[in-house]
Amino acid sequence: MTTLLWLIAVILVIAGVYVLLARRDILWGIVLIVVGLLIGPGGVSIFH
Repeated sequence: MTTLLWLIAVILVIAGVYVLLARRDILWGIVLIVVGLLIGPGGVSIFH
């Protein structure tokens, strides 16, 4: 389960960076990055 959450977090952060840089949509990019950091094992996991 931890590996799955880590992969989801990485995908969300990468998607957030893509949205920020390529699509220039700052709000959605920041939201995706923050959610990815909250889910990831290094952050405050909302699933524990």
